[in-house]
Amino acid sequence: MRVTSSLFTVLFATSGVFTTPLKPKYPYVVKDSHFVPRKWTKLGAAPAEHMIDMNIGLRQSQFDKLERELYEVSDPTHQRYGKHLTADEVNELVKPTDLALDLVIDWLAEHGIERHRLDFSPAKDWISVSLPVSTAERLLDTRYSVYKHEDGSHVVRTPEWSLPLHLHKHIVSVQPTNSFLRASPKKVNYKPAGGKWKYPADAWTSNQPTIQNPTVAQVCNTSGVTPLCLRTLYNTVNYKPQVPGKNKVALNNFLGETNNCSDVEIFLEKYRPDAAGFKFDINVINGGDNQQTPNSPAQNAAGKDLEGNLDAETIIGIVYFTPLIAYNTGGEPPFNPDLFAPTNTNEPYMVWLNYILSQSDIPQTISTSYADDEQTVPLSYATAVCQQFAQLGARGVSVLFASGDNGVGADPSCISNDGTNRTAFLPEFPPACPYVTVVGATKDFAPEVAAYDGRNGFVPPYQKSAVDAYTAALGTQFAGLYNTTGRAYPDIAAQGQRLITIWNGSVTLLDGTSAATPAAAAVIALVNDALIAARKAPLGFLNPWLYQGGWKAFNDVTSGSALGCGTSGFPAAKGWDAVTGWGTPDFLKIKDAVLQGGYGHGW
Repeated sequence: MRVTSSLFTVLFATSGVFTTPLKPKYPYVVKDSHFVPRKWTKLGAAPAEHMIDMNIGLRQSQFDKLERELYEVSDPTHQRYGKHLTADEVNELVKPTDLALDLVIDWLAEHGIERHRLDFSPAKDWISVSLPVSTAERLLDTRYSVYKHEDGSHVVRTPEWSLPLHLHKHIVSVQPTNSFLRASPKKVNYKPAGGKWKYPADAWTSNQPTIQNPTVAQVCNTSGVTPLCLRTLYNTVNYKPQVPGKNKVALNNFLGETNNCSDVEIFLEKYRPDAAGFKFDINVINGGDNQQTPNSPAQNAAGKDLEGNLDAETIIGIVYFTPLIAYNTGGEPPFNPDLFAPTNTNEPYMVWLNYILSQSDIPQTISTSYADDEQTVPLSYATAVCQQFAQLGARGVSVLFASGDNGVGADPSCISNDGTNRTAFLPEFPPACPYVTVVGATKDFAPEVAAYDGRNGFVPPYQKSAVDAYTAALGTQFAGLYNTTGRAYPDIAAQGQRLITIWNGSVTLLDGTSAATPAAAAVIALVNDALIAARKAPLGFLNPWLYQGGWKAFNDVTSGSALGCGTSGFPAAKGWDAVTGWGTPDFLKIKDAVLQGGYGHGW
């Protein structure tokens, strides 16, 4: 292999010498293996001193019971509907057995990793410890390497790892090992105002905030979507939050993103003047970024904080004055292979989930606009992370994810990663998890039309009837290109084209399910406000309610399709479809339905 950097030559020459591992006390057997994704290239051995923040997931002793209770408290026809579990109740169900915990701690101690170095999740179902690569390799009987992504970033991973045979039934996941998941923002094209490009809609948006009782025709224009347009389109414009503080909404930032407070303030002054001066909280987790000074030229070229600003401005523009919390999670820095400054390489979702599940007070609605190809993630890791999302749902949290912006797959990348090289539609993770609500995107206003959508993996029980009807109508079209027995998404949709954002002090237009997700989350957050004000429980995990009748309060979108993979993609259709789900929210209809129907009753 040709190495272009002298630094890499030194790094690999230095780290390529290994000591012979101590003879293990127990026989090791491969626990998990995963193909290296196509966009990654192996460069050479990882430096022995490179640090890994290792997360060890233990089998949860009663997850089947947690899942059953999640569905009961989320099912509008069940007598337990809305009776969400406390953190202690969830922890009791997901904690590992005492035997499992003791065996894992003993195994770590045999490798010189004493208990006082370990961090435990509240339920002790996750153990975290910082280790050099040399120790991790002995622990897992494997070899780590440096892998380079086609975008130039690097990670330290191993495609296969092992465990002592007696631990196989007790440990479900160890990361970072063979997961190449990248928390990529689901936004597309942006065009900054000024310079070579003139923002065309500024004249008509300047007087929007003064319009009383606006109509969609008055305040919505395809040139640029404002908060007043979204509030009018989804019927929140005349609703004033009643219990801010009791009800909260949150967003997630990864990959060095934050929400620039000065840009958000400019946005509010211009497009939501009654909210000018509104302050929101930014919680930094595991070294996440919160740079509030101006971007450097290189950061501007990379579009730093475009996603963060879009999410914060969209949410506040709709929910003001409901409190917003931004979680800025570090832990997935682009690994810079510097022999003298090795850095940690972690999985961002796991880091954030372990943090949020340890909190006693969690926002009722959480928006996340990041995902990656499902085939970059081993099943063991995807299952473990998905079960953590189930814990959030059981505690009454509505978790929304962007479905993605490449339709059924980005040409020409629609190739399986399982060694067969077959053509396939490419679902994304975490959207493929059945315990989150996934948001597609629409455009236009009279009517709304499907715009951008994620890549579908095709079924949890709550959506089987709707999905079966849709796939029956498809017939043999796309046969063999998608999984007919897995999770189908999206579940809902919202506007996702040409949303106005202030970035770097200027007007910018952003497209994608990254825009649709905070818009949909903001509407759900206001529904939760109305419920809490009426002394009812928040919606929590939305999907069972949504598929059993909640869909009646959404605007069906029947035009458009999820292009990609050289095909016309899944088409929008009457009822649920694999482009816009059940359609876009109507706040007043949702609010009236959940308040009048009451908990414990169907529609």
